[in-house]
Amino acid sequence: MNPKFLEIFPKKRQIPGPEKKEGPPKPKIIIDYREKNSLVISELKSLNLDIEIKELKVADYIVNSVAIERKTISDFLSSMTNKRLLRQLEELSQYPERILIIEGIEEREIYSDDFEEGIHPNAIRGFMLSIILKHKIPIIFSKDYKDTAKFISVLARKHPREPSLNATKKARNKQEQMQFILEGFPGIGPKTSKKLLEEFKTIKNIINAPEEKLKKILGKKTINIKKIIEERY
Repeated sequence: MNPKFLEIFPKKRQIPGPEKKEGPPKPKIIIDYREKNSLVISELKSLNLDIEIKELKVADYIVNSVAIERKTISDFLSSMTNKRLLRQLEELSQYPERILIIEGIEEREIYSDDFEEGIHPNAIRGFMLSIILKHKIPIIFSKDYKDTAKFISVLARKHPREPSLNATKKARNKQEQMQFILEGFPGIGPKTSKKLLEEFKTIKNIINAPEEKLKKILGKKTINIKKIIEERY
């Protein structure tokens, strides 16, 4: 090519385009692995949130150092009956900021006058008051999993902070472990389990005790408990 031609028509310079600015990082939510099958997770992803699934010793979700325990209504009622929720609430109290979400109020009643779950409505009301007043844990009632995800999303986008994972499971002492085992039987609560242990001293003695002696504490419940003890797997 003629060099004079190149002088007249110099090579076209490429003008650099505007630099792409990186947007703010996505709010991060840490989720306990036991929640992995929850529809809340897929909803959080659709809301453009960064999620990390790992084992959490306490809580189901950690958002901006706020610990969240999520319960569907069925799970709330069953964990209230078997006393599992009480321990979870104690563990949740390790976080200065914590929330209990009860999910599904649009799908079913939390209490009804026909005692569907075998729990008197006023017992449920009293338990919820205890959560708020004794344990100082606010309760949020969400319509469904989508509503739960929206609550979490709003919380994640407000004043983002580094999540804290310092909470640990509360260890039971020997007496609490023994009571916990007995409370797994139907109709045995904390008071009854304590009476049994005070009377028979060991779980082995309780299992081997004759029905007549057990009936003094358990009454009609003795038959069902004996059936469970003697039932083959």
